[in-house]
Amino acid sequence: MSNLATVYEQNFCLCQNTKLLREGRVAEIDRENIAEDAMDKSHHCELVIRLKILFAHLLRWQFQSDRHSFSWKTGIVRQRHRIGQLLEMSPNLKHRIGPKVYRKAVEYAAATTGMPESVFPETCPYALEEALDKDFYPAA
Repeated sequence: MSNLATVYEQNFCLCQNTKLLREGRVAEIDRENIAEDAMDKSHHCELVIRLKILFAHLLRWQFQSDRHSFSWKTGIVRQRHRIGQLLEMSPNLKHRIGPKVYRKAVEYAAATTGMPESVFPETCPYALEEALDKDFYPAA
């Protein structure tokens, strides 16, 4: 099923469940779909937070190459592992990642480095697959 068809189906089911709730027809509600939707939203929220942190760590790695440390590397590895787990549990989340995540990462990187946001690229310089690659560490 295409991503568009999946989104349509999820939205249709959500609308149907909402209608049934409003009509008091609780016994007819698709509980499984509601639970799955709630789980996807929870996973999406966690994914956004972890991607923000990962991208910020990668920016710090790239733009403060003289300050690399073991803790920075373990932070990157930790985020990659958890993001990988989230995408295994909810693969459709990969298609819901937008540019706002990177903008938040720039804000976070600026706050943690003391560098102005203007130092960092306007658009994300890392493809998701690259950012999640265990061997990828951006060059200065």
